[in-house]
Amino acid sequence: MQDQPQRDSLSKNQSVATAALPPGTIQRTLAIIMGGGAGTRLFPLTKDRAKPAVPLGGKYRIVDIPISNCLNSGLRSIYVLTQFNSMSLHRHIQASYKFDNFSRSFVDIIAAQQTPSGSQWYQGTADAVRQNMRYFLERPFDYYLILSGDQLYRMDFRALLHQHIRSSADITLATKPVHRHQVSEFGIMQSGVDRRITRFVEKPTDETVPGEMKMSRELLDAIGSNEEEELFQASMGIYVFNRKVLIECLENDLVDFGKYVIPQSIKDRHVSAFIFKGYWEDIGTIRAFYEANLDLTDLVPEYSFFDTEAPIYTHPRFLPGSKINGATL
Repeated sequence: MQDQPQRDSLSKNQSVATAALPPGTIQRTLAIIMGGGAGTRLFPLTKDRAKPAVPLGGKYRIVDIPISNCLNSGLRSIYVLTQFNSMSLHRHIQASYKFDNFSRSFVDIIAAQQTPSGSQWYQGTADAVRQNMRYFLERPFDYYLILSGDQLYRMDFRALLHQHIRSSADITLATKPVHRHQVSEFGIMQSGVDRRITRFVEKPTDETVPGEMKMSRELLDAIGSNEEEELFQASMGIYVFNRKVLIECLENDLVDFGKYVIPQSIKDRHVSAFIFKGYWEDIGTIRAFYEANLDLTDLVPEYSFFDTEAPIYTHPRFLPGSKINGATL
């Protein structure tokens, strides 16, 4: 595919955020997509392919979602980290995301590999990034955007970067307001109106989640929410790190961002919450994947692949025409 000019943001607020980004911010941001998970919760769909390569909505693949969100946000430096059953994923990415020969843009694959410094598989999201830091540090990127490969959403990452820079945060997490009965599925954050995260609990039950972790009325008003029920901030598994902070956070043996690196960082670093109010679904389980596909069939679905301002890209597949016998149309 050819380089595309930056598209308009998805909302007025995001347009303001984009205009306020310091010059060159997009060029100094590297996106890293986690595509190496075994996808055991999606078995048998992942029996012969990686989770990000599972078909979605007909012709798309799950990995098209984070890559398209990056491209629509103007980000043109993208790595996809792969490990399990990765052949079809590699083939799809190579066929779908091609830039012209005179561009510095890239969507490159880094497969798990043995090196003189290590021969282990990726042990988790943080370990996957740690093992490939030599590639990520080759260019003078200032910001590192780390994304999951099994979510359905549409986000302009320029708004996320804008808040990260404006708040002078070391790390910024995208969070999603959820109801009490959903808290056991996510890591739950607590922040004030200033968005600084002060507390983290990994997948509490609805009975054990502390009541003081609910979003305050002041915070709900600040994001324009009229919700009367209790809401909690759930981690979306989307992170922005400053360059130096990412290096320092990985100078240890912690293997996962959500379970270890983020909770540890909250204690001694400025970790900020970017509260996302749009459609977002974790489609890493069979039930969630099934329901997300059914939702796409609604007359006016909550999520559409056909947004003209922020389309979802994929490799075109031209199949033979349908043949129908013994039917009345």
